[in-house]
Amino acid sequence: MEVSLFTKLAAEFFGTAILMIFGNGAVANVELKNTKGHQAGWLNIAMGYGFGVMFPVLMFGSISGAHINPAMTIAQAVNGMFDWSLVLPYIVAQLLGALVGQLVVFATYYPHYRETGSADAILATFCTTDAEGSRSNYFLNEFFGTLVLVLGALCCLSLSWGEKDPAAAAIVVGFIVWGLVTSLGGPTGPGLNPARDLMPRLLHSLLPIPSKGTSRWNEAWIPVVAPIVGAIVGAFLFNAFFAA
Repeated sequence: MEVSLFTKLAAEFFGTAILMIFGNGAVANVELKNTKGHQAGWLNIAMGYGFGVMFPVLMFGSISGAHINPAMTIAQAVNGMFDWSLVLPYIVAQLLGALVGQLVVFATYYPHYRETGSADAILATFCTTDAEGSRSNYFLNEFFGTLVLVLGALCCLSLSWGEKDPAAAAIVVGFIVWGLVTSLGGPTGPGLNPARDLMPRLLHSLLPIPSKGTSRWNEAWIPVVAPIVGAIVGAFLFNAFFAA
């Protein structure tokens, strides 16, 4: 079935919004004061991000490929796996989806944002930071995390078994994200996705939230650039070693 560009962009928009609602919504549930899930722990957050990727891939994989991540889109284009003419429209849809998804998180947790006095807790529900304040560690964590994510996702979705059973492949991709958040997520969050970090950080700087503190724009380039570079390397490794 031929899918229109509008439908593909709608899939990227809604897919990225769902990622934000599940992922950053899970962070808000854990970090913000007086929620039902306050201090529920890291596994709650990891599960949110895992499901936040799994469900859009199940829903929209056959429509747009469910990139829901500018790093994935750019990496595939650089490695000859995606049409360059679609890169900018896909990224715009992903950025807008991330913006809307984060607005949903803010709206649903609004009373808890007002009650939370910790600037770090509030910022964590929007974007990433490095736990040790190290920019080099920040970059390395986001680079390797996204590399593993893209390599794993492409292996699942593009190899013969995944093409024969895309639903199973989508579920495994969700578990890859879940596992990455539990294993490599400690230093930075993680982001693994420029849209997931950049647009919520922008909203953090604009929204009237008491006690929100700084948006840390001086390091905002890291969770944008590092995932893109990591994704390009991950897609290259897939093409070099595993693509048919």
